[in-house]
Amino acid sequence: MLGAVPLLVTGSAASLGQVRAAETDAPVPSGKPQVEKSSPEKPSDGEKPATGEPGKDNKAKKAQNSPVPVAPDAIHYQTILLPTSDAAVDSGMKASSQLLALEKSHLVGPYALAGRIRDDYERLQGALRSQGFYAGQISIVVSARGRHMDGRDPLLAAFLLNLPHGTLVKITVSAKLGPQFHISRILILPPPKPASKSKMAQKSGATQAVSSPVLPPGPPRLEKLTPEEEKAFGLKIGQPAIAGDIIAARERLAAFLQEEGYGLSDVSAPQGILQSAQHGLEVRIFLKRGPKLVIGPISLEGLKHVHPSYVRMRMNLKEGQLYQPSVIDQAQLNLSDTGLFSSVTVRPAPPIIRISPDRSLVKGVDQAMPLQFTFKPGKRYRISGDIGYSTDLGGRAGVKWLDRNLFGNGEQLRLAAIATGLGGTAEQGLGYDIYADFNKPDFMARNRTLNLRIEALRQLLYSYRQTAFFVRGGVAQPIGRNWNVSGSALLEQERINQFHHTRDYFIASLPLEATFDNTDRSNPIEPPTHGVRAALGVTPSLSMEHRTAFYLPLTAEASTYLDLHHLGISPPGRSIIALRATVGTIQGVSSVWNVPPDQRLYAGGPATVRGFRWQGVGPHWKHTKYAIGGTSMDAGTVEYRQRIMKSFGTALFVDAGQVGEHSTPGEGKVRVGYGGGVRYFTPIGPIRLDVAFPMNRPRRGDRWELYIGLGEVF
Repeated sequence: MLGAVPLLVTGSAASLGQVRAAETDAPVPSGKPQVEKSSPEKPSDGEKPATGEPGKDNKAKKAQNSPVPVAPDAIHYQTILLPTSDAAVDSGMKASSQLLALEKSHLVGPYALAGRIRDDYERLQGALRSQGFYAGQISIVVSARGRHMDGRDPLLAAFLLNLPHGTLVKITVSAKLGPQFHISRILILPPPKPASKSKMAQKSGATQAVSSPVLPPGPPRLEKLTPEEEKAFGLKIGQPAIAGDIIAARERLAAFLQEEGYGLSDVSAPQGILQSAQHGLEVRIFLKRGPKLVIGPISLEGLKHVHPSYVRMRMNLKEGQLYQPSVIDQAQLNLSDTGLFSSVTVRPAPPIIRISPDRSLVKGVDQAMPLQFTFKPGKRYRISGDIGYSTDLGGRAGVKWLDRNLFGNGEQLRLAAIATGLGGTAEQGLGYDIYADFNKPDFMARNRTLNLRIEALRQLLYSYRQTAFFVRGGVAQPIGRNWNVSGSALLEQERINQFHHTRDYFIASLPLEATFDNTDRSNPIEPPTHGVRAALGVTPSLSMEHRTAFYLPLTAEASTYLDLHHLGISPPGRSIIALRATVGTIQGVSSVWNVPPDQRLYAGGPATVRGFRWQGVGPHWKHTKYAIGGTSMDAGTVEYRQRIMKSFGTALFVDAGQVGEHSTPGEGKVRVGYGGGVRYFTPIGPIRLDVAFPMNRPRRGDRWELYIGLGEVF
């Protein structure tokens, strides 16, 4: 008979509950396992026994992780863990052994070391049991100066005490697995009645109560699972009695019942009954379903400046729908994502109430659990800076102000004033960018955003000098998890001076765009490590006032990210190859001169070809540094990104691109740039510094470019 043994998942706090031997079917005492005492001497200061009191034990755990003074009689030892035929057991033994974990950081004296060795027997035995080896045996042999002693020998402490100072002790741990037990029977039972009386056990003059669920006499009454519940449970007779699998089955069943509306269901921790002769384990789980529930009245606490109607619409939760934790959690996440609250908590608000059938959205279910959402408001206003530098566009510096909740429904108003053109080889003077941006969430449909923007812009580039005023209005709508579509109407009044000719333009356009992104980033500045990003844009445009012309710009861009971890080269997210391709064309015009200068296609700079100044790739005016622009463009990038330690990284890249004066991409002079940079990773994203050089520099082109910014280029 194996007797009562605990069944644990090694390295986890999860327990399979009680396991007892079938021969006696006696309850397992709830007290601690007995530990043989080695001698009456006190342990050294290096190691203290657990008190059994939560507060003191927590302090002991903290002390275990802190540097401990080495005792004068400390013994240096080496733990040798011999492998078994089961890799999972080996891993569990390595994770469980205190001898192995503390041999370098917590040296102790002979008596404490003898106690540590004895304690490891039960820890290592647990590693065997967690994989179903209930008949396995642990052997620990202590060797020094040609002598070998069993780890349970009562004279072990004295043997260690008499060793000369500085002797290295070898501790060899091995395991005899024996047969692996399998699940022989699975009982899903109704909640047991508590024992009528507590059995009393007397030990060393102390009295302790021992209680265990009592099954009624006769064949047990079983709780029948539906086919869907059986599938979720997934535990089968005959499979190895691995504790982690049994506990996971219990957790799957509990989660499934909750998602089916049994909000008060309770699935007990599994109990095991050893069938020693058959090398089997009988698994018992006590199941209480409780009533099926729908969501009852929803109360909102702590709202100050946000309208309750917006909160109820945003949470996407209705009274009377099936009570499901995942749906409630998603409602909490929906509200947190608004950015209006510093915290959102939700809890059931019993008691359960009965509702009329017309209020329930689930046929036949009239019991409802009320919910209470509690909010703490977040910061409504934010002021931030905008700063950046590159050798071609020079510096930019400005300030932005944000109101997150303008009218009480999550409307955002952002005001910005930015100075541009602070030096730079592609700039001829100081410019500005001033705008007001308004976003209204959930505009006429859930997750649809209305955007209104007015903007004043002045930029003095070598290609052209522009002073413009924009008015734009549009909507954006996500489709599924990864797609987003947007459309807007844009009116632009501008004055442009190019090559000593000044012209006024009035342009009306309809920018339409579809984007795809499955890189799973938590914010736009976070560097992608996998997946694909793609965008396709179509902008029907009509230029009036100077010369009436209709033209149709088409653009497409795609990037992908390859994690070298998949090739076994590096840890996840540390070594990335990033690829980018961009193509554009303007249809409907016979000459590039029929397109306003700011609407033409250009290349050069971080968005296309680094190493060339902004708009430095493509046709130029009479061999000067003044770019004309084109009606076709294509560019590509290969970049290698490497994280170094926790906060640093590097990048190497090669860019290539061309701009043509015809509408078919693939024409023009191909320009190639190359370079590298460093990254410093902050909580919001990396600070980037890149240096790039042109491989085939044009006449009057820059010899190198420097770029400083926040986030990766793509």
